[in-house]
Amino acid sequence: MRCYPTAVSTTCAYCGVGCGVRMQPQAEGFTASGEMSHPANLGKLCVKGAALGETLNLTGRLLQPEIRRVPVSWSQALDAVAQGLQDTIRQHGPQSVAFYGSGQLLTEDYYVANKLMKGFIGSGNMDTNSRLCMASAVVGYKRAFGADAVPCCYQDLDKADCVIITGSNTAWAHPVVYQRIAQAKKERPEMQIIVIDPRHTATCDIADLHLPLRPGSDAALFCGALNAMREHNKIDSDFLQQHTQGAEDTLSAAQRWTLAATADFCGLSVERLQAFYQIILACERLITLFSMGINQSSSGVDKCNAIINLHLASGRIGREGCGPFSITGQPNAMGGREVGGLANQLAAHMGFLPEDVERVGRFWGSNRVATAPGLNAVDMFRAIEEGQIKAIWIMGTNPVVSLPDADRVRTALARCPLVIVSDIVRDTDTTQVAHICLPALGWGEKSGTVTNSERCISRQRAFLPPPGEAKPDWWIISQVAQRLGFEEAFSYQHPADIFREHARLSGYENEGTRAFDISGLAQLSNQQWHEMRPIQWPVNANAPLGTLRLFSDGKFYHPDGKARLIPITPRLPVNLPTIFYPLVMNTGRVRDQWHTMTRTGKSARLMQHISEPFCQYHPDDCPTAQQGDVLRVSSAYGWLLLRAQPDSLQARGSVFVPMHWNNQFSQQARVDSLIAACTDPLSGQPESKQMPVRIQRWNAAWQGEIFLRDQHAMPPATAYWSRITQQGVTHFTLADSAKPTDWYDWLNQRFAIEKWQSQTARLGEHGFNLLAWKNGELQLAFYAHRDRPVPDRQAVISAFSSPPGGAQRRLALLGGRAGEGKAARGAIICSCFAIDEIAIGDAVKQGCHSVQQLGGKLKCGTHCGSCVPELKKLITRQLNTLAVGDNR
Repeated sequence: MRCYPTAVSTTCAYCGVGCGVRMQPQAEGFTASGEMSHPANLGKLCVKGAALGETLNLTGRLLQPEIRRVPVSWSQALDAVAQGLQDTIRQHGPQSVAFYGSGQLLTEDYYVANKLMKGFIGSGNMDTNSRLCMASAVVGYKRAFGADAVPCCYQDLDKADCVIITGSNTAWAHPVVYQRIAQAKKERPEMQIIVIDPRHTATCDIADLHLPLRPGSDAALFCGALNAMREHNKIDSDFLQQHTQGAEDTLSAAQRWTLAATADFCGLSVERLQAFYQIILACERLITLFSMGINQSSSGVDKCNAIINLHLASGRIGREGCGPFSITGQPNAMGGREVGGLANQLAAHMGFLPEDVERVGRFWGSNRVATAPGLNAVDMFRAIEEGQIKAIWIMGTNPVVSLPDADRVRTALARCPLVIVSDIVRDTDTTQVAHICLPALGWGEKSGTVTNSERCISRQRAFLPPPGEAKPDWWIISQVAQRLGFEEAFSYQHPADIFREHARLSGYENEGTRAFDISGLAQLSNQQWHEMRPIQWPVNANAPLGTLRLFSDGKFYHPDGKARLIPITPRLPVNLPTIFYPLVMNTGRVRDQWHTMTRTGKSARLMQHISEPFCQYHPDDCPTAQQGDVLRVSSAYGWLLLRAQPDSLQARGSVFVPMHWNNQFSQQARVDSLIAACTDPLSGQPESKQMPVRIQRWNAAWQGEIFLRDQHAMPPATAYWSRITQQGVTHFTLADSAKPTDWYDWLNQRFAIEKWQSQTARLGEHGFNLLAWKNGELQLAFYAHRDRPVPDRQAVISAFSSPPGGAQRRLALLGGRAGEGKAARGAIICSCFAIDEIAIGDAVKQGCHSVQQLGGKLKCGTHCGSCVPELKKLITRQLNTLAVGDNR
């Protein structure tokens, strides 16, 4: 394993919580643990963070530049990129070029990319996948405060009297923040937790109140809450008069949202809505934690401002335990916003006002600075389709999976004359349509800074040497810039050079008019930058140690120093259910996976909890389907094949589908191929949470599972397949609409099993199992049946690392079972310690009737805590089963 000899403190590669991680070298690699001194997590890690050491192998890595899939030298690749961009600009102008970045980029990488595009190429067409998650929050904050400035910090979660969690399954999407709230609730039971979500999620486990509102009706709910504050004289008139504008019009607009009108619009009972009002009216310190369920909407900005209005009107902002808190989805989404990564930003939180353009031009020494915003993500890829954009450079993201109307995006890129992709993975849905692929350094190999949801800047430090010919993104971009003739402006020798320039620009002619200011870090030496401790911006002469929370002095960033309340007219989603598409599809994350799985998909541990793409729905919405069937989920834009997951806690009329699976892991499961490219007119953020669909049981002639020793085996050509990462084995689940005439021939055509010894079992008309081995080593195990076969996966996988043994053991394995005396394993619930539901059920039978008792016996729930809600459900279910048995 490529490693350094000492432990390294760095920052996690995943969500916007921004946890500090301690990477400790071991004989066979690295183990990850929480950094005790990091303020974001105080030593805690979720299971994804804890498994970071399992994702560092070089399997599937892009290790050499390629042009049309042929390896070339860096000189050839960089020349081709520069020549391609130069020719495009010469023939079609700078607006024919676009860059598309990622929250996976470090701030230093982002800064250089934005500088090249907007400062020297002169086009505003630099956007980022942050457009898909946080753009509405950005505009909401700017409308209210005059700046993209999150006012809160994580410490506020510890101090709040009430925490509203809306548009976020925080327990799964931001587990460390969720555990922090859960701990605060444990220490102060009087603290109230309100979860607002159409779904009953794991986050509801700590909720005092769950509001399962109508999908997309959030703005009305918060307008109703604002009106209730007015009716009960809970408005802070002094604060409004001294520190805000727009209160009168905003309160007037909210008056129509009476208790009855709000309950009707949101699909809530009057009693439940009254309970919500009573809690928030009574509490002194209120935090509203919001995320994708608010932002990913055609009216996401208004939803954000409806939340912010509530805090401004009650004066619950700028003080301990209070504020509207947007929690970001990516590790450096905020860092990208700082440098101007969004198309409507220039740099250092400046826009495209003439004075900003002139200022940035003087600082950069360029007379080519873009003078107007460029195209946002959705419009950018439309412009590629329409032939307006002729060249695009995609950095560290996978838009063929993550953008709405994803099939159209793939088609557009396939037609684009020049597609450049910088990535760490060779085969993604996006690299498949690239002309030039550039190998970038990945997490653990690159050095720079990231900024988390509470404005805390942290260091990501390298602890691995560069693999193959991979290079830092900032170096790649700088080399292209120099070939384009901008040598002096891009002569960086070290990422600290870039950070210092970024910090200087943040304070350049600022005078307190811009919220983002880290000029206090502009003089750091390379060594000081390397050793830099986490710090929250602003960091300047007035706040040399950083700033915990904003607006404590009641001063905001509009020219008059006052915040703005915005009158809101709530709107439902653009696309509403129809007779043909009667259900609303919600999309989101699962507990142990991340984005498009290029990193988490490498870890067998992280594939144990949920191993296949699924559709969760209320049983009454598709009564013909059962658990484990294959469902066809369709919209006007496409269709998917997913595992059926009926759940009586899922609201009628609504389904949930995860966002992670792609063509590298499943045949037909890219959820964004179903979603219309409808966007918020102010933020450009897509409406990813409310797409009308229909679901129906897909008639599979057979279902199966195949395990192969070949680590590079491709799936057989079936209508449904999903790849499940396993240690040392390639594993696919399968289903098809037609049964082979001869199973053995079907397998032999695909895997040439005739060269091996084999043993088969025919299970009636529809079942067929087969084992194949060579020199005593298992090569292939196959299980097929009319219904879904359920082999003991761990027993099968273990047989690949040890000979199947005697006839009895081989017979058991042929039946998909462990040998005699070996207990079968169920679905994994605790990924940290690989504890399955059968072991948990047995422990409950033996007297472990609480999460604490289970943890003492099995360790489950004692590390990251993400499985605790599921453990509680299993305990309740097992105890109910035991009670029924006793009554009999």
